[in-house]
Amino acid sequence: MQRAKYVHWEEDGGYIGYFVDYPDYWTQGTTLDDLKEHLKDLYADLTSGQIPGIRKIDELVVS
Repeated sequence: MQRAKYVHWEEDGGYIGYFVDYPDYWTQGTTLDDLKEHLKDLYADLTSGQIPGIRKIDELVVS
């Protein structure tokens, strides 16, 4: 089972969210469960390799 952290909040009667590793790509849903379904679809798109130029957060050990 793969896991991905996401940020979400309620706004104007709906929900907005994005993945911590991909903060430039947001999605929305009418309910929290709807948002989660949209996030799953978004994650599949972001990790498919089919979309060029995807920006991602990463970490570097410098010392």
